[in-house]
Amino acid sequence: MSELAIGILGGAGRMGRALIRAATEAKGAHVAGAVDAPGNPERGKDLGLLAGIDALGIGLENDVAALFAKSDVVIDFTVPRASVEHARLAAETGTAYVVGTTGLESGQQTIIADAGQRTVVVQAANFSLGVNLAIALTERVAAALDDSFDIEIVEMHHRHKVDAPSGTALALGRAAAAGRGVNLDDVADRGRDGMTGARRRGDIGFAVLRGGNVAGDHTVTFAADDERIEITHKAGDRIIFARGAVHAALWTAGRKAGHYSMRDVLEL
Repeated sequence: MSELAIGILGGAGRMGRALIRAATEAKGAHVAGAVDAPGNPERGKDLGLLAGIDALGIGLENDVAALFAKSDVVIDFTVPRASVEHARLAAETGTAYVVGTTGLESGQQTIIADAGQRTVVVQAANFSLGVNLAIALTERVAAALDDSFDIEIVEMHHRHKVDAPSGTALALGRAAAAGRGVNLDDVADRGRDGMTGARRRGDIGFAVLRGGNVAGDHTVTFAADDERIEITHKAGDRIIFARGAVHAALWTAGRKAGHYSMRDVLEL
């Protein structure tokens, strides 16, 4: 059985470099190539050296269409506007598509989901095994407790992150809302400042911290009178997300077209 050819979008970024390392380490796969935006000063640099490993003999490129043409699956951790175009290209070429881009608007999300009608799409706000277990646990705990338990979600990321709350925090919120049988948009409290009044029963609150080089910390708190339950995940390095995404990429081989999640990949 031939190795799976993995293409990487945003190859010069922090996640892109981690993905190059993870794909190189994975059994049954190899890096087909990686691209970044035109004008990137790293263009042409060997991908291995870019990722801090031995040279791979493949340079960073900027031709996205060519990357899709030579890849069995493409992994995308870029920005919403670019990911929409990548999803359309995946649908046109039939290339499997693994996407971890966060901060998507509803229309952008629809385009990515629709690509699953024509190819294999795996989408997740977070590809870490631990985070996906935390999401599954959050839904089960929320289903077991009534709204006398207030739900609060706190997340912290590095100073460079541009969207808030994080995609993972929102995924945890959706899991909590699903457990309670409500729509997150109807109960989310995403900002408190000044005289906000008492907390509304049944709300799911979010708090956001930014600073340093934190890869990602998330805590879901279920707080009732005199007791508190907390589900926490702390990421020490973004390589855990890259390994999870590569695991998802390997999972796409031989699958039927569809819009899948890490719950499908991990059989949660």
